[in-house]
Amino acid sequence: MKLISWNVNGLRAVLKKDFLKSFSHLDADVLCVQETKLQEHQLPDEAENIEGYTSHWAHSVIKKGYSGVGAWARVEPESVGYGIGIEEYDQEGRILQLDFEKFTLFNIYFPNGQMSEERLAYKLNFYRDFFAYADRLKRAGRSLVICGDYNTAHNEIDLKNPKANEKRSGFLRIERDWLDKITADGYVDTFRYFYPESAKYSWWTYRFKARAR
Repeated sequence: MKLISWNVNGLRAVLKKDFLKSFSHLDADVLCVQETKLQEHQLPDEAENIEGYTSHWAHSVIKKGYSGVGAWARVEPESVGYGIGIEEYDQEGRILQLDFEKFTLFNIYFPNGQMSEERLAYKLNFYRDFFAYADRLKRAGRSLVICGDYNTAHNEIDLKNPKANEKRSGFLRIERDWLDKITADGYVDTFRYFYPESAKYSWWTYRFKARAR
């Protein structure tokens, strides 16, 4: 089964480009997107109804143009969840849970902690509470795939300028400690499993033409 995760940073914006062409080319069995940045009534028909797929969405109900996750699946999930039963997280539209016969797939947009100390605390609490929820499923015998935007670079190899970012949310030691704990608890970083020494990055800032450089 081919699973793909993509932070689109605004679904309506990428639909105006070549998203549907890319979607077809990727030929995913399940394609998960984060930061859709739309409400339910704003979901374009061409995104919601792609032939051969069911689609599933979680939207922020407290802030417009914010957060949101979606997924398309060739095989319809046996059940779909839209949170973990904690309102302060679920109302931001950050979590989709797709239960298939042999595994559970989570599509998560983990919080960004850069705006304030309060949001950093929210992010760390989200890590704690989500993985407590995931651990319960794991102990019950479910196989888990947790994809999405973690909003944290784990190790120095995972970002271009580690020293310059040590005091910024996204690479703080306290955030990275959570990723240490997750991997120590048996969760596997699939990219690093296959490419343990590759200096590859999944995100570039739009500022300073960083990707081109």
